[in-house]
Amino acid sequence: MPGRTATVEYGSDGVAVISLQNPPVNALHPAVLSGLFDRLREAHSRSDVKAIVVTGAKGKFSAGFDINEFGKQAGGGGIDSTINDNFCELLESGPKPTVAAIEGVALGGGLETALACNARLCSPGTKLGLPELQLGILPGFGGTQRLPRLVGLQTACQMMLTSAPVSDAKALKLGLVDGVVPRERLLAEARQLAAEIAAGTKPRQFTLYRTDKLEALGEALAVVDFARAETQKRAPHLMHPLLCLDAIRAGIEHGGRAGLRAEAEAFAKAASLDAHKALVHIFFAQRATKKVRGVTDAGLKPRRIKRIAVLGGGLMGSGIATASVLAGVDVLLKEINDKFLQAGMKRVEANIMSRVKKGKMKEAAAKAALGRLIGTLTYDDFGSVDMVIEAALEDVGLKQKIFADLEAACRPDAILSTNTSTIDISLVGAKTKAAERIVGAHFFSPAHIMPLLEIVRTPQTSKQVILNTLEYGSAIKKTPVVVGNCTGFAVNRVFFPYTQAACMLVDLGLDPYTVDKAIQFGFGMPMGPFRLSDLVGADIGLHVGHNVAGSYGERTYPSRIIQALVDAKRLGEKTGAGFYKFDARRKASPDPELAPFVERSRKEAGLFRGGKPPAFSPQDIVEFIFFPVVNEGCRVVAEGIVDKPADLDVATVLAMGFPPYRGGLIKWADLVGAKHVATRLAGWAEQFKSAGLDGFFRPTRGLLRDSMPGLTATVDYGSEGMALISLQNPPVNALHPAVLSGLFDRLREAHSCSDVKAIMGCLIKWADLVGAKHVAARLAGRAKQL
Repeated sequence: MPGRTATVEYGSDGVAVISLQNPPVNALHPAVLSGLFDRLREAHSRSDVKAIVVTGAKGKFSAGFDINEFGKQAGGGGIDSTINDNFCELLESGPKPTVAAIEGVALGGGLETALACNARLCSPGTKLGLPELQLGILPGFGGTQRLPRLVGLQTACQMMLTSAPVSDAKALKLGLVDGVVPRERLLAEARQLAAEIAAGTKPRQFTLYRTDKLEALGEALAVVDFARAETQKRAPHLMHPLLCLDAIRAGIEHGGRAGLRAEAEAFAKAASLDAHKALVHIFFAQRATKKVRGVTDAGLKPRRIKRIAVLGGGLMGSGIATASVLAGVDVLLKEINDKFLQAGMKRVEANIMSRVKKGKMKEAAAKAALGRLIGTLTYDDFGSVDMVIEAALEDVGLKQKIFADLEAACRPDAILSTNTSTIDISLVGAKTKAAERIVGAHFFSPAHIMPLLEIVRTPQTSKQVILNTLEYGSAIKKTPVVVGNCTGFAVNRVFFPYTQAACMLVDLGLDPYTVDKAIQFGFGMPMGPFRLSDLVGADIGLHVGHNVAGSYGERTYPSRIIQALVDAKRLGEKTGAGFYKFDARRKASPDPELAPFVERSRKEAGLFRGGKPPAFSPQDIVEFIFFPVVNEGCRVVAEGIVDKPADLDVATVLAMGFPPYRGGLIKWADLVGAKHVATRLAGWAEQFKSAGLDGFFRPTRGLLRDSMPGLTATVDYGSEGMALISLQNPPVNALHPAVLSGLFDRLREAHSCSDVKAIMGCLIKWADLVGAKHVAARLAGRAKQL
């Protein structure tokens, strides 16, 4: 494939320089690896070559294996033991010594390539690490064996389990590299080192067989066992970190070559797990939120937002201001009086100085950031801003007055945005004539920390305004997701059944702390719904619940217990008690005084008749709470509130802490299976019909459609840049809505893939009769002609 290869240059000094070529970060696409191995064989076979240097083109060594391959091939993107065999035979133990000249990045398979060389030099500013666990796999090119032998077992385990890269200075101190050389001299010094190793004046190291950095066997096994125990405690739902430790342990006990075999087995197991599929999905989905149909493909250019105004210096407004000044955006912070203004300015200062105290920021950078913040009590300077973000109280009349003032005070091209979480965006701007530049900019609290930004568009919002707001969101290091204008927008709407279903379980007789335990420890959420209610505040939850009930009526459940807690001023953390009680350090513990509230709620609901509560396993609790959430998510997708289902996955992970290793809400439902979700929801709808609660559970049409197996479209990617999409609905592939939906999804996927140059479709049964190989060959030939 053009542009994906490895090239070689032969010098008069007897050193061959092989360059990995796959811009922008020289990802190790199979074609690059194949080119590397071919160039190595060629160099080893030449009598005029004494040594080999491996480097990366255009200032980057390699950022690792090409992640796009994981989306095309099941089982880890086609990685198998033949790659490790070539690393051993050609990079590490071939006839000629090898030196890695590392610049910029050496991550994942890129670092493993360098580890297999006999020596390593890097330039200042280089980052080195093995982040594979973030994608649900483990190092598969020998990293589990070579890294411990270079830096010691404890450090290697820490690097792999945390996925944290190290700097050039740290790498030198650890022994990960043999020297740090200025960029302009890196290649020359790597050539010299390679020549010296070939001449025997410098030792040739075979990392896979080194033991000098490894702890004694008993101590080494204790390190692995401790790492395993800590991993199980920290991530009890994840298997792939334990598989990584299994591979490491095998190498410690039986040697490097045996460790490589164990690594290959562990990698294959990890690649078959749902966690790998989910994490790869989230990886790509998070990068695709900035691509919005009809907006980012409309030929428009985004305008950089250089200066904004924030109205309101409370917790949300000060957080938005903090995120902006940290990203180099000038901020005008407006309040209604000096007391509130000074409090807001101090909140921003406290947010930034806390980063200094934690070592995340230098004091000089903090001062520079604070220098970008200006306070004001008037609209006098609003003509200078590119964008306004209103973060005032949730009052329609107040917001409408503010927006009328903003229309008069700001430039005609300034974006007018609101941070409201509950009010219709069109209603906010109803008293202006600026509907095309009004948009929602919904941050999540605390705004300077939470990574999601919901960009809420109305039918009148211009494409340019959406594009510019996307640019601003990216600039302040948020993941922006464009959503439609409805009650709750995307995240809050989808999650309204979350706490309501939990309250229903309590009314059915279950203990609230048992429910929380199942959701947090059984499923992997940061906290259960009742602990979350205490964090947010029962009064806030009640307010949101009223808005939801007004919009979504029959599919809501009245949370009587939350109303009772609000009436009793038990609002959660901020009052010292809610579902839990809190000590002076806000540590939560079960509260016996909750019992009367539970009993009263059950009596009013009439769902629990006393006696023994219904039998609910932890999995039953998870499904009872999350399947209605999935159902609402299907509505959000069907109504076009999100641009694509993957956007909702990203939003639920970043805003609600939905476990990323489950792939986000919709991906998780896909992995569980639409049939199972729809069947359980339908069963509960029938069970609670007599109580008038069937609407809370009734499966959506889309979910019922997706629950029909075999109705879809599949795609196969060929080596010639061909995507072959097959309609599947035997016996005659009738175009059921599920088939059409699958077709359109596969088309979007293929269009977004840089490897695909042409797309062809076929009917699956006819193609089977003709022969897939014949079809693919003819289509590839036709694509070349076109």
